Amino acid sequence: MHIAYSAIQKQDEQDQQNAAIYSGNEQVIRYQAYIETCAKYSKEIAAIQQYMPGWTPAFR
Repeated sequence: MHIAYSAIQKQDEQDQQNAAIYSGNEQVIRYQAYIETCAKYSKEIAAIQQYMPGWTPAFR
């Protein structure tokens, strides 16, 4: 039983560490995804901006 408990405890600690790393980098990752998405759809964004000058996709 001790072996099973130890394995679970180590996994919980690792999950907590991964969650802390992810939450710290979440904004950076989201911003990079926003930039890449805007680059991918730049032609569509330009087409929309013909009818709505100054329009940009919202960053959440």
